[in-house]
This record gives sequence, structure tokens and C-alpha cells, in this order.
Amino acid sequence: MTSGPDTVHKAVILARGLGTRMRRPDPGAAHDAAQARVADAGIKAMIPIGRPFLDYVLSALADAGITQVCLVIGPEHRAIRDYYTDTVRPARLAIAFAVQPDPRGTADALSAAAGFAGSDRFLVLNSDNYYPVAGLAALRRLGGPGLLAFERHALVTTSGLDPDRVRKYALVAVDAAGRLVRLVEKPDEATLAAWPPPVLVSMNCWAFGPAIFTACARVTPSPRGELELPDAVAIAMRDFGERFTAVPSAGPVLDLSTRADISGVEQRLRGVEVRL
Repeated sequence: MTSGPDTVHKAVILARGLGTRMRRPDPGAAHDAAQARVADAGIKAMIPIGRPFLDYVLSALADAGITQVCLVIGPEHRAIRDYYTDTVRPARLAIAFAVQPDPRGTADALSAAAGFAGSDRFLVLNSDNYYPVAGLAALRRLGGPGLLAFERHALVTTSGLDPDRVRKYALVAVDAAGRLVRLVEKPDEATLAAWPPPVLVSMNCWAFGPAIFTACARVTPSPRGELELPDAVAIAMRDFGERFTAVPSAGPVLDLSTRADISGVEQRLRGVEVRL
């Protein structure tokens, strides 16, 4: 595996989410008592799929060449910290923790990991998505800021994602050189109908440098009242001249957002080897 001065070896996983959709009753979606119990607690990353879902995410990062990971958690997520310090002791990954005191949004969550990142480049990803190893590896070798960009139709056909859910993903507009021009969050039907093919979307998998933390500090609350990472990206582009390369990725991507996702994710991860 190639490596150089700009090759990324660190990753930040945003695991602080409230998990409210996972808590909502969905009869039959959790197949055993352990899944139901963790779902009720709203800790999506720890849903047992033979073993915690987060184990698969971490193993994929290690396969892609990442060696250091910071889990951004809430103060109530002691179970996550205990699991990765007492129950399992990863050999391929050094795991650190950062605490986001209140769920104030993804830009605020990332800010909690500033000490871990330091002056290094790093990846950022969701704890409830399982990304393709090839895409993660390409992103870490990029040598600059970027994001994984997924073809919207392929996410439905290769990942088994609900088309209605995929329609809500942020659209990725790129220039002729493949650089990010803008993100369109939660596009309406008119925007989708007018968007030229191929329709690329973001699933919140990024490569950043330290400038993103200054951008996060400038983010103001969105209409949802949250400090959101896409707004920090827009600030980094506008104020600091950061240029983000959209790295095409074919998927598949697994999304564990609701209880109804558990069965499909379980089937797709069956037989996947986890090595931490």
C-alpha cells in the first residue's frame, strides 16, 4: 500500500448522534433482545450484527490503511468506551475518544476531535454507515481535502437503500476537474428533476486538513438549530480557498439509521471478517 507525506492515517468517527429514529418502535425490525435493547438506547453504532456494527466500520478503516481512530461520543456513551478499552483490544487500530457534551450538530462534534487530529490530515465518517474499503483507501491517499461521491442510482441498486431515503441525500455539484462546487442539502423534486446526470450524492465521508476546525468555529446554527458540517465545508471553500476533490465511489454503502435497516444490513454483512 502506497504512503507519502500527505497520506492519511487518522480517522474521526461521529458516534454522538441521538439515535431517535432507532428508538422509534418498529415491530419485528430488531430480531433479538440484544438488538432491541441497544436500539432502545439509541446507540446505533453498537447494534449487534453478530458483533457491534461499529466493529465492521473500524475493520474497514483498518483494511483501508487507517491506523488511528477517534470516536466522538456523548458523556452518556460509557458503553462504547468500555467496549473498546475493556472488552476488545484492537491490534490494528489505536482508538481514542473525544466527548461532545451536547448534541449540537456534526460540525460541533468534529470540533471535539481537534486535539486528536492536530495538524494532520484525517478522514471523517458516520458511525452508522459501512463504506467500501476501496473508497476509503482512495480518499486517504488523495493528498488533500475531498469527499466520497456516490452515484445516486447505484446506491439504490447496489446498496439496497430505499429510493425515498436516497432522494434526501445531499447533491454533489462538481466542476470539470472533479472539484466540489457546492452541496445541495435535502434537494426538492424540482432540483432533482433538473440535475444533470450522473447524479452524485454525499454520504458524509470526508478527508480534511486542520483548516476545517477554524471553519467549524465559524458555523452558525442551521434552520434545524444545529452546527452542521456541510456549512463548515462551504466556509472552508469560501473563506480559506480549500478545494475539495470528489472521489467517485461505486459502493455499496450500508446505512443503519432505523430499526427497519437491521435485517438488510445483517444479511449483507454475513460472512464479512472483522479484524481490529
